[in-house]
Amino acid sequence: MAIHPREVAPLALGGNVFGWTADAATSFRLMDAFVAAGGQMIDTADSYSAWVPGHAGGESERVIGDWLKRSGKRDEVVIASKVGFLEGLAPAAIRKACAGSLDRLGTEIDLYYLHTDDQQVPLADTLGAVDALVKEGKVRSIGLSNFTPERIDAVMATCAAEGLTRPVALQPWYNLVERERYEAGLRAAAQRHDLAVFPYYAIANGFLAGKYRSKDDLSKSPRGLRNIAYLEGRGPRVLEAMDEVSAETGAPLASIALAWLAAQPTITAPIAKATSLAQLSELTASLTLRLSAAQLDRLAAASA
Repeated sequence: MAIHPREVAPLALGGNVFGWTADAATSFRLMDAFVAAGGQMIDTADSYSAWVPGHAGGESERVIGDWLKRSGKRDEVVIASKVGFLEGLAPAAIRKACAGSLDRLGTEIDLYYLHTDDQQVPLADTLGAVDALVKEGKVRSIGLSNFTPERIDAVMATCAAEGLTRPVALQPWYNLVERERYEAGLRAAAQRHDLAVFPYYAIANGFLAGKYRSKDDLSKSPRGLRNIAYLEGRGPRVLEAMDEVSAETGAPLASIALAWLAAQPTITAPIAKATSLAQLSELTASLTLRLSAAQLDRLAAASA
């Protein structure tokens, strides 16, 4: 697909559940519905879902590849994948990992992220390896995920010095209850280097969907305990402000969290995942939700 990552619709579909908590048939329905709602970017990684007993990684990519073949919708989507979590960022590891991803996806990769920094490998070696993939047509553009501002600067300096393909995208952790993770330094780095930004953890593990409002709610999900810290401090304030905006707009809380993110400086599209069509509809509502300046300010004040 010729579309630049910066030009995609303002929501990306997270694929880490595909082949894990969403089986293949459910994943196909989710991707069909996402595209039908106007979504374009599908985000995955070679490490999804290696954390599950019996999985080796690549399960999500394989499901997406099967869907692309069956649906015929390759030209309607931007495919983002990642390398680095499983075997690091040495050139040989990148080349091997990319070959596996291409085989599972059955197509070239539109946006290929370095999934995590690997300071054991010289940046020029890592960046030279992904530059070669771009020149060979296997990868169309490059992104960075989980890099510090200082390392982003070093990446860009290395690309300039060596004449290598520059990254065009950044994938950071960012949401309404954890703003400082991005705003403290990464946002300025994204602005310095003109990076399209795709935040993950956009609805804070379900907290910003209103799923967890008390300690009793934490048992609703195997991952519920991850939300215990949000129940104190700014968390309840943010939910209260979101409830007010929901009453005014009729929008579900998840879509409000995503629309707030999409309206922030530097943000191209937040990433969010769903395991059911009902969950997905709450996410895709953000594609057409435009919050007023007063609503955006109220959410910002509650989350400060």
